[in-house]
Amino acid sequence: MSKDCIKIADDYTGYALSNFCVPRHYEEDLENVLIPWGLIQDRTERLARDIFQDIRDEPLTALCVLKGGYRFYTDLLDKLTTLNRFHASVSVQLHVDFIRLKSYENDDSTGDIRVIGGDNLSNLRGHNVLVVEDIIDTGRTMSRLLAILQKYEPKSVKVASLLVKRRPDSTGYRPDYCGFEVPDKFVVGYALDYNEYFRDLNHICVINDTGKAKYKIQQNSH
Repeated sequence: MSKDCIKIADDYTGYALSNFCVPRHYEEDLENVLIPWGLIQDRTERLARDIFQDIRDEPLTALCVLKGGYRFYTDLLDKLTTLNRFHASVSVQLHVDFIRLKSYENDDSTGDIRVIGGDNLSNLRGHNVLVVEDIIDTGRTMSRLLAILQKYEPKSVKVASLLVKRRPDSTGYRPDYCGFEVPDKFVVGYALDYNEYFRDLNHICVINDTGKAKYKIQQNSH
C-alpha cells in the first residue's frame, strides 16, 4: 500500500530564486524553487524511517535508477545507515545495486525504456529489493522496469520515489514510498535533469521556456 505523499497544489507558485542560492549559470532558466534542498532532506529522513520500520530485521538490496536517482538514493541510504547505528533492537543489512535506463529526450517521454547500464540483475534473486527513483511521471517506465525485475525472482520489490507527477495520462501507478506529489510541470535539480543539464542544482525547480530552448537537443533532419 502506498504511503501518503506531500501534495503540492497546481496553483502553488513556489519560492523566488532570489531567496535561495542558485548557480548563476541557471538563473535565467528557472521559474521558481519548487522544493528547497532542506525540505527534501527532512522528507527523505521520514521516508527512511518508514522503510526501516517496514523492513525491520531483513536484508535489503537498494537498487538505484541512474542517473536522476543518485542524489535521492545517496541521501536515503545515509539516513538508513544512521538508523542502523541508533536502533539496537532493529538492524537492516543494506546492499547496493544499480541500473540505468533511458526514456527521455527533451521534455517528452519516448514511451519505452532501454536498459543501458547496470549490474547483473540475477544478483537480486531471493532478495528484498527497494527500487529508488527520482520521479514517477506517467508510471509506464516504472511498470516496465518492475516487469523486468520480476523475471529475476526477487523475494519482494518495493519502490521509493522522491516525486510523483500529476499527469492526465498517468497509468495510476503509485510507489510504496513517495516524497512529494507535484504538478504537471517539468522540474529539474537535485540530480533531475533536462537533457543532462541542471543535475548540479541543489533545489528542485521549475524550468522555464528560456531554459528549455537553451538546452534543447537539436534534431537531425535528413
